[in-house]
Amino acid sequence: MDDPTRRPGPPTDATDGAAPHRARRNVLRAALATAAALGTGALAACGSDGDQGDASPFTGEQHKGDRVLAVKVDNVAAARPQNGLDHADIVYTEQVEAGLSRILAVFASDLPATVGPVRSARESDIELLRQFGEPALAFSGVQSKLLPALEAAPLRLLPPGELPDGYERDPDRRVPHNLYLKARRAEQAAEGASAPRDIGYRFGSAPGGGRATDRQTVRYPGARYTFTWSADRGRWLVAMDGAPARARDGGRLAPATVVIQYVTVRPSRFHDSSGSVTPYTETVGSGDALVLRDGTAYEAHWSRPSASGGTAFTRADGGDRLPFARGQVWVALVKKS
Repeated sequence: MDDPTRRPGPPTDATDGAAPHRARRNVLRAALATAAALGTGALAACGSDGDQGDASPFTGEQHKGDRVLAVKVDNVAAARPQNGLDHADIVYTEQVEAGLSRILAVFASDLPATVGPVRSARESDIELLRQFGEPALAFSGVQSKLLPALEAAPLRLLPPGELPDGYERDPDRRVPHNLYLKARRAEQAAEGASAPRDIGYRFGSAPGGGRATDRQTVRYPGARYTFTWSADRGRWLVAMDGAPARARDGGRLAPATVVIQYVTVRPSRFHDSSGSVTPYTETVGSGDALVLRDGTAYEAHWSRPSASGGTAFTRADGGDRLPFARGQVWVALVKKS
C-alpha cells in the first residue's frame, strides 16, 4: 500500500484519497492560469515546425479531444488486467518504490467508461505533466508532505475527496487495487483543464535506416515490459512481467509506437510506509532514446529544455525529427546507465 500519511479520501474508505483543500486551491488558480498562459508561448515556439492540422498532437490521428486527463494507474499483478489503458493516447511507465513500476495514462481523444485501478501521485508527475499545460490529474491519494507541492502545480486535481461521485470500488478486487475512475465524469469536472497541444511529437511515414527488430524488453529493478512486433496488427503487443497485457475486456494492449527514454532517476525527498525511498524521474534535460515503430528500432536523442516545453525526439545520426507511427504511444521512462 502507499504511505499512510496521505490525506484521507471519502468517508467510505479512509485509506485511499486526498482531503479537499478547495479554499487554498481557489486562491492559487488565478496565478496558475497566468503562469500556464505564459508557458504556452514557449511550447508553441518549440513545436512551430510541426503544424499537423486538426490531428491529435498526441497520436497523429484525426480526433484530438477537448481536455487532457491524466490518471495514475496501478501496475502490480493484483491490479491486472487494468481498465481503460487501451483507450489512452499516451501511456507512461515509471519506476516507483521497491523497484516496481507505475503507469501514468494520458487521455484526450478517446475516453473509456472507467480507468484503473487508480493509485497515488508522485513528485515526478508534476514535472512530467507540466508540458501539457494545466491538465486534470486523477489519483487516489498523496503523501501529506507532498500535497502542498501538488496543489501549487498547474494541475486540475481530481482525487476522490474532490470528486466522490467520480470513483467506484470493484467488490471483486481487494483494496487498494479496486478503485476506478469514471473517466467521463472526471472530464466534466475538469472544467478549465488544458486542451491537447503540441508536446513535441511528430507523426509520419517510417523513415529509412534503423534496425529490424521484433522484440524489445524494458527492465525496472522489480518489473519488466516486453514489446513484441505483430506484423498482422501493425502494433507492438505488450507483456508485463512475462504475461500478455490485456484490457479488462480481454483485448491485448498494443501501441503503435514505443519510446524507451533513458533518464536520470534519483532519490526524492519522500518514502513509503515501509521506508523505501520514492524515486524521482527527471524528464527535463536530454539524453538517449530508442524508438520502436513498424518492426524497426531507431536510435534517437531526446531533448526537453524546460518543464513548460515539449520533448523533441531526433535521430541519433542527425538533427531531423524522428516521426512516430500514428496511434497510441507508450513511453517507458528508464534509468540511464
